[in-house]
Amino acid sequence: MTANRRFASVWDAIENTPQEAASMRARSELMMSLAETIREQGMTQAQAAELFGVTQPRVSDLVRGKVSLFSLDTLIDMAATAGMGPVVKVSRPKPPKRQTVRRSKAAVA
Repeated sequence: MTANRRFASVWDAIENTPQEAASMRARSELMMSLAETIREQGMTQAQAAELFGVTQPRVSDLVRGKVSLFSLDTLIDMAATAGMGPVVKVSRPKPPKRQTVRRSKAAVA
């Protein structure tokens, strides 16, 4: 029987490396934001395609969430074109806490 493992995101569970998971997570977030922007602005796929300079089937792939078909660069360009102001945020791991060693009074003397 396998142990139950918990993952921070679905991408951490299905991708082979942390690097692949991070890329997929970033791309999926951008794609969801782009699809939401297209819906909020009431654009058709054809109108969105014209705005982004791509074909309508390409926009269809975007709104259907076909993450593997899009690079991060392409999605950032599309988001900027849509006026979204994409920003890349990098978080660094926190260093481990230092443990203080308590010395007994006898050891100090």
